[in-house]
Amino acid sequence: MFWKALSSLALFLSVVTALPAAADIQPYPGSFSVREVPANGTNIHVRVGGTGPAVVLVHGYGDTGDMWAPLATALVGNHTVIVPDLRGMGLSAVAESGFDKRNQAKDIADVLDVLHVERADVIGHDIGNMVAFAFAERYPERTSSLVMMDAPVPGVGPWDDILKSPLLWHFRFGGHDMERLVQGRERIYLDRFWNDFSANPARFDEASRVHYAELYAKPGRMHAGFAQFAAFDQDVLDNRAAVGHGRLQMPVLAIGGDHSLGSTMAYIMRFAADNVREVVIPDSGHWLMEEQPKATVAAIVGFLSDRGSLCHKDQNTGT
Repeated sequence: MFWKALSSLALFLSVVTALPAAADIQPYPGSFSVREVPANGTNIHVRVGGTGPAVVLVHGYGDTGDMWAPLATALVGNHTVIVPDLRGMGLSAVAESGFDKRNQAKDIADVLDVLHVERADVIGHDIGNMVAFAFAERYPERTSSLVMMDAPVPGVGPWDDILKSPLLWHFRFGGHDMERLVQGRERIYLDRFWNDFSANPARFDEASRVHYAELYAKPGRMHAGFAQFAAFDQDVLDNRAAVGHGRLQMPVLAIGGDHSLGSTMAYIMRFAADNVREVVIPDSGHWLMEEQPKATVAAIVGFLSDRGSLCHKDQNTGT
């Protein structure tokens, strides 16, 4: 089973009915407000809407918080939905440092403090799931549940094997000269991620590509993106120390695309957490919210609606 899971990993490394079938820049509902929140020595761009139990949605590389609009729309009727742009990325303030995931967990905690939120369900994709994991490890008492979406976790489970994949050369691509090389060519660089890590590149549509490429071309944004990866060595140390002090006890949903991490996402999380539900989204690569938004939103909404049960069955979810 493990080796079958690793074969799907190689492809990574190689309410709901109204949602669109494929990506586009869907606006947030008009009930959302936008705030620039001082947090941990920087300013974080945050979208906030709704009332009820808090949910934090944390984006990854190649996206910004804009990626979460379909899920935010599904949740805002009965949740307080909080959607930050990561440190230095999207419309958050330019930042030169502080990109280790434990520090960015503090960014999220400070945002919650400003918003007077004590606890939240925390959902992350890509780099965002690394920040979400760090938040759950650092602030377990503030994490009602954790959703981890289709990216490995530095230092957890088969991390050292994952690093051997030639598809992940970008983990070590960064620094001043690399930033100069990509400057003015952000779209070319990002297309590689959207194409190579999707089941069908057409599902990450042109409007989305234009939108995100323009955001990443803004001053300081590619630096922040490269710095997310450069921090992995520190993240490994922090995560291994955290797991060594105790396993996560909150409910965890581990989602993988069947053309990407697949069941390996849950395999990874079982090295660090005791209550893990597995969902594999069919006909999807890494870009779950762009490729299969309906199935992905359904899986998350279903998990949040019954989180806290002591035992979950593994399941596959179709579109």
